[in-house]
Amino acid sequence: MNTRVKQRYVIRPLWVQHALEYVTARQNADGGYSFCQGVESSAQDTYYALAIFKLLDVSQPNIEATVRWLQTFPANNIYGYFYVTKGLILCDRPMDNNLVNNVLSLKKPHGGFGEVDVDVEAYSEFDATYRATEILRELNIVIDPEPTIRWLLKYLNPDGGFAVAGRSNLISTFHAVASLYNLGYSIKELNETLNFVRSCEKHGGGFTSVPDTTLPYLEDTYSGVLILDLMGQTCAYPEATRKLVLGLQNSNGGFRRSIELGISNFEDTYYALNILQKLGTI
Repeated sequence: MNTRVKQRYVIRPLWVQHALEYVTARQNADGGYSFCQGVESSAQDTYYALAIFKLLDVSQPNIEATVRWLQTFPANNIYGYFYVTKGLILCDRPMDNNLVNNVLSLKKPHGGFGEVDVDVEAYSEFDATYRATEILRELNIVIDPEPTIRWLLKYLNPDGGFAVAGRSNLISTFHAVASLYNLGYSIKELNETLNFVRSCEKHGGGFTSVPDTTLPYLEDTYSGVLILDLMGQTCAYPEATRKLVLGLQNSNGGFRRSIELGISNFEDTYYALNILQKLGTI
């Protein structure tokens, strides 16, 4: 007796399909990705492309070429180690032990994995520590967490946010909270931090870097939503935030960082899709 097998198709909203097409159209012949067509592949874009496929539960195209590209990428700093390691994990491929050793070698005597005196273009003072602890958690590498926890808590400000010199901002706070979470610290005890995050949340949707400013950028909204998620909390204004983020999609399917400016890129597209997933839109 013949058995008819029905193939399963996933019906996606048009805007999700558009975002997916934006990413897949930007894979290069070498297997890597670049957010801008015609430009050589980058580790950052390759990681975010893979993370988007994972988030959308989509098979990675030409995966073996992508794996080869990642395995031969000359990573030489925490950013390269992060993108290569996380990318290979998403491809379900083993790590080179040298990558782990290189990450561990970056740990400073104060306990962190970077200096707080960072370039103005850096996301935050705790970015390197966040990336290092993400790698170690993903790979189940056990270290003594206490020195790093103590170092991070030194920068917990009276307003509940994290940053040097008392100048709390949401991205620094996210990197600090996520690092503490990765190290096994009970972040739900950080009640003042939760209050700081709430003070950055806007009735009109999204989050701002600091309280009492008006323009929410995507990276700040991502930081706010992810902190709340780690703490077991949710957005106070989910519909407004959903509408705000959906309004950041450009005509090519990618997302920009704010209503007022920005071209599409993979990082912002991943941030937008991750936020929308947390809000139950995907």
